[in-house]
Amino acid sequence: MSKLLDYLNVLDKDAAARDAHNSDPVGAMTTFGLTEEEQDAFMSGDMSEVAELLGIPMEQLPNPQVTQSP
Repeated sequence: MSKLLDYLNVLDKDAAARDAHNSDPVGAMTTFGLTEEEQDAFMSGDMSEVAELLGIPMEQLPNPQVTQSP
């Protein structure tokens, strides 16, 4: 499983992780170990791009309610 999908799952289930992401998205994603490409895809807000990067259908993506632009 990719780090990005792991991150989305954590954000979907963990309120503290969502708060950390919303406070400092780039810092939270960097600390989690996401690549610049993964960060850019997620921060774009284009979930079809995220799904394509992950190689999964959009319907399988978690939907965490977080800030996507810094």
